[in-house]
Amino acid sequence: MDPIEQLLAERACQRLLLDLVRRFDHGEPGSVAELFTEDGTWAWPAGDRLVRGRAALRTYFGAHPARSHRGTGSGGTGTGTGLVMSSVQVEVTSPDTASATSYFTAFLLGGVLGADRDAPAHSHARGAGPAPAARTPYTPYTSRAPHAPAPAPAPVRIGHYEDRFHRSPAHGGTWLLERRTVFLPPDAPPPPL
Repeated sequence: MDPIEQLLAERACQRLLLDLVRRFDHGEPGSVAELFTEDGTWAWPAGDRLVRGRAALRTYFGAHPARSHRGTGSGGTGTGTGLVMSSVQVEVTSPDTASATSYFTAFLLGGVLGADRDAPAHSHARGAGPAPAARTPYTPYTSRAPHAPAPAPAPVRIGHYEDRFHRSPAHGGTWLLERRTVFLPPDAPPPPL
């Protein structure tokens, strides 16, 4: 394979993965199915779960609430998720096939941070050190002032993906996902159905 063609194929597969993350993070989960081949699959080996076919993927992801790092509702606040994908390594195996491994960290963005807001202010024992900070609502970073960055939330899930790609002549030579397999740490529960 020509080195330039190989670089273009690697870049197309990387962009496909970035588009997939963007669709999830921007509240468009049902549209993820369009990035798969007609018979594409999303698998979770732990728990023997598999979603097969573009129509089934559209139904599966379309049934998930549209959660976004931008928040929910017209005010742009609420709980959402953010996915950070890293160390994407694509290997082109033929002019029409490729594979990739990438790692992810998912964050819950939203909710409330701080001490228990229902505890009365006077319930802190004297001499036990400073009183706990008042419970502070978390504001997604998109609605904060530029000079006041949001606190970094703790990851809620980590793992890695193993992907297979196929260049589709039926789609003008576009690269599509043929199979995505999600690997979570052994003690992590599988995502809800």
